[in-house]
Amino acid sequence: MKIPLGTFNNFEDLEIWRDAIVIAEQIYLISEQPPLKSDFGMKDQIRRSAASISNNIAEGFEYGNNKDFIRFLRFAKGSTGEFRNQIILLRRTNMISEDFYNEMYLHSIKLGKQIGSCMKYLVNFESKHKAINKKL
Repeated sequence: MKIPLGTFNNFEDLEIWRDAIVIAEQIYLISEQPPLKSDFGMKDQIRRSAASISNNIAEGFEYGNNKDFIRFLRFAKGSTGEFRNQIILLRRTNMISEDFYNEMYLHSIKLGKQIGSCMKYLVNFESKHKAINKKL
C-alpha cells in the first residue's frame, strides 16, 4: 500500500506498529508473573488494551486506504490512553514495579504522540489530495 509516509508493503514495516507490539509483548510477559498472574480480570484487560494498539494499526493498514487507516489509528491512539490508565492503576496498587511502570508509561506517551502525528500527516495529505482533484 502506498501512503504519503513512504511505500510500505505490510504493517510490520511501520515504526508505530513495531513500537506498539513491544508494549503488548512486555505486558504479556509481565502478566505471567505474580501478582498480576493471579488477577485474571486485570490480566485479561491489560493484555487486551495493550494488544489493541498494534491490532488496530495492523487492521487499519490492511484496509488499503488512508481514510480507514486514519480511523483505525484513532482507535489505536485511544487504546494507548486506556493502556496508560491501566498501568497507572497497576502501579498505584503495587502490582507492577516503578521501573516497569516508568518504562511502559513513557513508551505509551511516545507512541500516542507518534500515532497522533501519523494521523495528522495522513489527514493533511488527504485534504491536499482532495483539493488537487477538485482543481482537475
